[in-house]
Amino acid sequence: MQDIDLYDLPELLDRNQRLLGLDPGSKTIGMAVSDRDYKVASPIGTILRSKFKVDAAKLKEICEERNIGALVMGLPVNMDGTEGPRCQSVRTLAENLHKLAGFTIPIVFWDERMSTSAVERFLIGEADMTRKRRSEVVDKAAAAYILQGALDALQRRINL
Repeated sequence: MQDIDLYDLPELLDRNQRLLGLDPGSKTIGMAVSDRDYKVASPIGTILRSKFKVDAAKLKEICEERNIGALVMGLPVNMDGTEGPRCQSVRTLAENLHKLAGFTIPIVFWDERMSTSAVERFLIGEADMTRKRRSEVVDKAAAAYILQGALDALQRRINL
């Protein structure tokens, strides 16, 4: 699998395609989708992780239903900028989606440092959610946070 730069995505996508943001964790995969103008990320749900083939089939179905042209996967880089085992797990997932599940759409990585904790702080402080309710929404909200960061970076590049 070749590394694709986020800023190359607009040239690789058809006009009406969207981006799917993923926050892959060990138990769930949070998901968010962009609008067609690549300005707004909206959370759409989570996949409760099971076997790879099952998870990949669900992702493929979502990509087809929502006309997804590329995936933006959150990469859990360490605070010092190094990549540890969690990053390797995400990179392996991306590689397996291409090699084993037949995904042909581009996959880019976005540094997601602190995304889950930022979302949790918001859900506690601003939204005043209970612990149970936070656990139901934090993964998809983190995926939206990751995707929105990538979309904002794209918009800054486009508007330069």
